[in-house]
Amino acid sequence: MIGLNGVLADGQDAQNDIHLHLFYGQGCPHCSQLRLFLDKIEPSYPRLIIHEHEVYSDDEGRELFEQVSKAFNVPIEGVPTIFIDDKVIVGFSSSLAKSIELEIQNCLTAYCEDPASKISTNNTIKVIGDSSPAENPEKTEFSQRLTIPIVISAAVVDAINPCAFAVLIILMTAALCIRSDCSASNKKKALKFGLAFTAAVYISYFLVGLGLFSVLQTAGISHIFYYIITALAVVIGLLNVKDYFWYGKGFLMEVPLSWRPAMKKILNNATSPFGAFIAGFAVSLFELPCTGGPYIVILGLLAKEVTKEIGILYLLLYNLVFILPLIILSLIIYKGISTTEKLEQIRQDKIKLLHLIAGLIMLGIATAMILSIIYGTI
Repeated sequence: MIGLNGVLADGQDAQNDIHLHLFYGQGCPHCSQLRLFLDKIEPSYPRLIIHEHEVYSDDEGRELFEQVSKAFNVPIEGVPTIFIDDKVIVGFSSSLAKSIELEIQNCLTAYCEDPASKISTNNTIKVIGDSSPAENPEKTEFSQRLTIPIVISAAVVDAINPCAFAVLIILMTAALCIRSDCSASNKKKALKFGLAFTAAVYISYFLVGLGLFSVLQTAGISHIFYYIITALAVVIGLLNVKDYFWYGKGFLMEVPLSWRPAMKKILNNATSPFGAFIAGFAVSLFELPCTGGPYIVILGLLAKEVTKEIGILYLLLYNLVFILPLIILSLIIYKGISTTEKLEQIRQDKIKLLHLIAGLIMLGIATAMILSIIYGTI
């Protein structure tokens, strides 16, 4: 990164260079996309010098943003914001990418002033673009309206996965029948087992999601990756619908049968609430690769649409919806409303229906994502 003060000091020594100042925020999805775009085109323009200034956590960068915006006589409308010659480009989209490159090309044939010099001149400035992240406010609003319903819907798909129910039932059966004593006195302990297990699942899923979300957002989500996760949503939906009509044939949207003995052994070895808590982490490692498809779709969507702070709130919501059925099952068994045997029988009887519901929800999510592509909100 080249500091603005250093540029001021250089003055006219680098008149042939093209100075582009980018103000961005760490965790801002469209900032990541813009930085990837600049990294891609930079080798094609040897005279281009990119000055990057982070404004979310860097006080100096934020102060520079205010100074340059004041010098350009324009309000701060958000990030990303680019200053090049006498132009200000706010936001990022495919059309703005063309505008950015066009301004760079113009500077190849005509002298372009370093934007840093505007601090003392206050010349007239041309602003390109509206506000981040999109040029059309209606499209941005459409995208924002989609996010919460999609997050909750995908969480429901994860929540009604038959494997999660089966795992909890096995664990609570073991807790209720410690040392061959299946008396009602063990119900309170079984509740502790269930809640400890559920807490571990919540924490592990949230931490994995947070890690992947941070990686995806830092890297920037390209249009191609968005198409991939949209296609993944379609595939997950179709496979779940397949499991309703032809359960057990072909690829099954559940933990593989070969993995289940190891999972059951881990669960049966849990002899205390703390053991159930540890088992929750271990079992999550088995379940995530096989049932985490909806989670991946949501992580990709969030990394593209929201900032890190908002994304964390969505992840907390997603995982809360995900564990709600586990909490309800634990309370049902504790209150004696039903038994683990009856619940397991219900699970077996309704397993295909659960797959159908999950499949239809995922196809609905895929449809919404396809509409966002058609409407041009990505």
